[in-house]
Amino acid sequence: MSEAPHSSPAASKRRIPVSQPGMADPHQLFDDTSSAQSRGYGAQRAPGGLGYAPASASPQEAFLADPVSNMAMAYGSSLAAQGKELVDKNIDRFIPVTKLKYYFAVDTMYVGKKLGLLFFPYLHQDWEVQYQQDTPVAPRFDVNAPDLYIPAMAFITYVLVAGLALGTQDRFSPDLLGLQASSALAWLTLEVLAILLSLYLVTVNTDLTTIDLVAFLGYKYVGMIGGVLMGLLFGKIGYYLVLGWCCVSIFVFMIRTLRLKILAEAAAEGVPVRGARNQLRMYLTMAVAAAQPLLMYWLTFHLVR
Repeated sequence: MSEAPHSSPAASKRRIPVSQPGMADPHQLFDDTSSAQSRGYGAQRAPGGLGYAPASASPQEAFLADPVSNMAMAYGSSLAAQGKELVDKNIDRFIPVTKLKYYFAVDTMYVGKKLGLLFFPYLHQDWEVQYQQDTPVAPRFDVNAPDLYIPAMAFITYVLVAGLALGTQDRFSPDLLGLQASSALAWLTLEVLAILLSLYLVTVNTDLTTIDLVAFLGYKYVGMIGGVLMGLLFGKIGYYLVLGWCCVSIFVFMIRTLRLKILAEAAAEGVPVRGARNQLRMYLTMAVAAAQPLLMYWLTFHLVR
């Protein structure tokens, strides 16, 4: 028998397998699936299939394609609106946010004029608060209107200046600074409560609100800052001179401001000028104005040595 000729090793090495349709190249490390994916995506997104609506679809077609999600979004939006309304009502019940916006409606020109009015009230003539349709205008349009921006900034500055004064005397400590701030707030709270109780006892019908009282009583911090700063720069003499001027200024400012809030209401009610109730209103106005210089001295005298 004749044996079949054996192929040489070189010939077997040169033998290259023929690739068949649908089979990958044996020398390729990764399969090329881009064409298959494109064909698959195209089949999934074909019109009339169960995939997403085409990008060029109209809003009506998108709504009909997925009505459940649209209904859920509408229901969620209504719940969010109801929750926001409920939160706003509860916040306004305890914290009058809408009223607070009025007291912070100030600008740079108003702040400058108000500070000048606090230091030099003798030069001011018209103390009437301007109204527009039975509503007082914003503070930035009327220098006589009360605001909370100056009292708030003055209180913070007063605490910082007190810390500076204590530091220059080697007496600074966080506890002492906190005691200084808390005592100032405590005296302010006591003032407001005492005035409200007095107004109730003398049966005064006035539009003077609690926020107005906080604003008017907070203006004394401006004079306290000036007195302490002058005390740090020029010693006791500078402190007493500047604080004395500020005490007289705040006394005049409070008299001319509160008499329009308390005594003017009495005149509108037909109370006689020399009546007993009207005298009580006048004494109350004088007492509130006289308490401001006393508290200004009490809260600052220990800061200057």
